[in-house]
Amino acid sequence: MYSKNNKIDKLHLFGGDKTINYQFTKINQIGNEEIKAVNKVMKSGILSDFIASPGKKMYGGMNILNFEKKISKFFNVKYAVTFNSWTSGLIASVGSLDLEPGDEIIVSPWTMSATAMAILHWNCIPVFADIEYDTFCIDPNSVLKNISSKTKAIITVDIFGHSSNIVDLKKICKQHSLKLITDTAQAPGAKIYNKYAGTIGDIGGFSLNYHKHIHTGEGGIVVTNNSLLAKRVKFIRNHAESLVNNSSSKNLSNMIGHNFRMGEIEAAIGIEQLKKLKKFISAKNKIGNQLNKGLKNLDGLILPTTKFRFTHVYYLYPLKLDLKIIKVNKSKIVKALSSEGIQGLIPKYQNIHLLPIFQKKIAYGKNHFPWSLKGRKSKVSYKKGICPNAEYLNDKSFFAIQICLYQLDKNDISLIIKAFKKVWKNINLL
Repeated sequence: MYSKNNKIDKLHLFGGDKTINYQFTKINQIGNEEIKAVNKVMKSGILSDFIASPGKKMYGGMNILNFEKKISKFFNVKYAVTFNSWTSGLIASVGSLDLEPGDEIIVSPWTMSATAMAILHWNCIPVFADIEYDTFCIDPNSVLKNISSKTKAIITVDIFGHSSNIVDLKKICKQHSLKLITDTAQAPGAKIYNKYAGTIGDIGGFSLNYHKHIHTGEGGIVVTNNSLLAKRVKFIRNHAESLVNNSSSKNLSNMIGHNFRMGEIEAAIGIEQLKKLKKFISAKNKIGNQLNKGLKNLDGLILPTTKFRFTHVYYLYPLKLDLKIIKVNKSKIVKALSSEGIQGLIPKYQNIHLLPIFQKKIAYGKNHFPWSLKGRKSKVSYKKGICPNAEYLNDKSFFAIQICLYQLDKNDISLIIKAFKKVWKNINLL
């Protein structure tokens, strides 16, 4: 136990004595290969080669088609479709399932808001299932509890670099005739049972925005082995409503299209970045493993979990406090670590179900959506308490280092470990 004037408070007063006295190097994964590829596109004068009309140009130019082909080969999927962002890819993926307004989609509360907004985009209803305490991914047991007669799909999020329990989720989908979308924005290259995360559901994909494992500035990739879903996302990407009458494909109803097209410059960058993905993953794993080794003996600090036959690609380095051992408020711990010079610390993540859009803006009664479908009103609740693991972790236990932002070397990591040990010593846990 600690007095009101314990050492953790004094730690905040440190100035020159802090462990890390310099700024970490911001990550820059763009090399000469990408610069040459961009120059080649610039010299060609063709910065985009899409046309919103039937024909080959509907599917994009040379670099788009080449990038998609290389993605398919790398991830061992039949179809890859590029987008101007993963948000766009998510919207198209939900739209590809041919859902109706009022249909429910179960989703994790721990994700970027875009994952839930993609559901709202199609007038469907997000239903939030809780997360697993160890991996921060959606909990299959909570998913089961949230299935109703209106449930049509699940969006699982492979968070922080670790995949969700795709095996159990697929069993649930098969049992209840549900579709499975995998949001693998933060875990490209992670594996489950030697298969790539993001490729095992009905449709999935990856983010290509800055600070992801590979990036094109902004961008996204949708992958699937289903030919109809691939066709539908391609139409949604490129003004579908003006194209469907000229298509021989069936089942292209409810096609509302957008301009979600990636440019030739981004595709050319993506081709070069994809070649480096394994190298970038190896670098992230090295950082994660060094931190795991250096921090493993700190009492009350719970390190990242990697499940059996899963791999981790460390987008963030997620940590938890065991509050049975740590008797100091999480915010003070994070502030002390920051005072020691550790950069990229975040004290919490997301609880999407508690955003104003669900709590205040589109409420029916107190906490229900307003849509009415054939006289039925949704009974989905967004009250605090529906996702106890997610809420407890966010409020009390979870914090992380955004290793995605920095080019950390061995010295940086050694000093991060030293700073942790110094803080732990000052709270009498060493």
